Amino acid sequence: MKRIIYAGSEFLTGDEIAIALLRYSAALAEVGEAETVTIPALEDDGSIGSVVLLVGPASQIVAKPAGSGATELIDVGVLAELEARTRRLRPVAVVDPEPPAEMDFDRGV
Repeated sequence: MKRIIYAGSEFLTGDEIAIALLRYSAALAEVGEAETVTIPALEDDGSIGSVVLLVGPASQIVAKPAGSGATELIDVGVLAELEARTRRLRPVAVVDPEPPAEMDFDRGV
């Protein structure tokens, strides 16, 4: 679990969710945009709630180990959404390191 410190507040969320939130925040900062995100958070009574954050160029977010005995908070849907949003801001080209064995450069395609 990670303790997220943001805008004078603190909350607990899963390790992978916290890292994905930081990556998305950094990607938003790189393009000068801001967005709201909703992520799951562990409530004081042990139930799972949610937190809505506005993240972007001015966001100052800290994630540190929580040291709680709580079970790791995992939400694959939220994690997939954060990762998809980050990929849209940081597209990556895939290069095939091995050219096809049969290449005909004389065909003028």
